[in-house]
Amino acid sequence: MNTFVDLLLSKKMIFKKLHPIDLKLLGTRKKIRIYEGVDLHSNYCALFHLVQKSRFLRKNADDLEALFEKLKMLQDHNYKKKILLYDMPFCSKAKALMKERGWKLIDVTA
Repeated sequence: MNTFVDLLLSKKMIFKKLHPIDLKLLGTRKKIRIYEGVDLHSNYCALFHLVQKSRFLRKNADDLEALFEKLKMLQDHNYKKKILLYDMPFCSKAKALMKERGWKLIDVTA
């Protein structure tokens, strides 16, 4: 959690509250970390941190959107911002689709 907060600070993102979401509650076994946060303007944000070796494809974008919908149902809350922090190659069509759906994409490659 501490390294994730440092990562957010390096991208100039500050949150008043930030807590992780248990993936078992969402019914997924994906290697992803999901956080719920409240920024300084009191907007609720869903943060997805995804690190993988393979390229992020269009089908992965659909899976991530379905996971976000499950998160909204689980928390019974609609989020103002959807943020994906990624450390992998990104397919251009998947990137365009994610931006079209309202995702903010942040590359955190080291």
